[in-house]
Amino acid sequence: MATRDTAWPAGTPCWVDLTVKDFDEAAKFYASLFGWSVSPGGPETGGYAVATKEGRPVAGLAPQMDPNQPLPGWITSLATDDVDDTTRKIHDAGGSVVVEPMDVLDLGRFAIASDPAGAVFGLWQARKHIGFTLYNVPGAPCWNENLGTEWELNKAFYKALFDYSYGDLSTDEFKYATIDLNGRPVGGIGQVSTGPSMWKAYFHSANTDVTVGQVKELGGTVVTPPQDSPYGRMATVTDSQGHTFSVIQDPQDNPQS
Repeated sequence: MATRDTAWPAGTPCWVDLTVKDFDEAAKFYASLFGWSVSPGGPETGGYAVATKEGRPVAGLAPQMDPNQPLPGWITSLATDDVDDTTRKIHDAGGSVVVEPMDVLDLGRFAIASDPAGAVFGLWQARKHIGFTLYNVPGAPCWNENLGTEWELNKAFYKALFDYSYGDLSTDEFKYATIDLNGRPVGGIGQVSTGPSMWKAYFHSANTDVTVGQVKELGGTVVTPPQDSPYGRMATVTDSQGHTFSVIQDPQDNPQS
């Protein structure tokens, strides 16, 4: 079991959450698919729920409070040691701050921003809540990547925030790089020809084909069918309310690898 009990290094994807129209439906979908335990949060959190697996936080689910509120899909939050300082860098680097820094009880301090290509992401300065503490196991987060129409611009933007380095994996067909901190990959960044630009969340699957079958049984849809890659067998799907995410099976768990 891959676990963590201390704050994630600045620049590391540390949390994913989703705002939904039908909270009960979302809770049922993800509990059935990933084995999460989901209970609505109290009024002090606006009903925001921390989903757990094996008793450890893995993701957040929030009910839509305003019917006119846009639903941006799964949001990846990046750890920061000082959210106020990072938001100042965002302004200077050409991004936009969507929600200014604010405290969340005694759990942490957060902000929401968008990069030059328009991808929305969060910032999280940990206090009692460090983000997900279970990862890289079935049903838990395992990878996050930024996909945008402005690859070089976005690389420069995120480097200005967290001093990333990049491990270029590009080919003639696509542009893609790992996002590296202290010599190890913590995420990915790629070029797309058309929008929407986004941060994409991946969840670990013990068997991608079985998981995709479960998605369909639960009312979700398949965007990209299961396919093998050097990094694992993966697929992109939507939940029963149309929110996109990906699942990936580790190469060592793939009988075809």
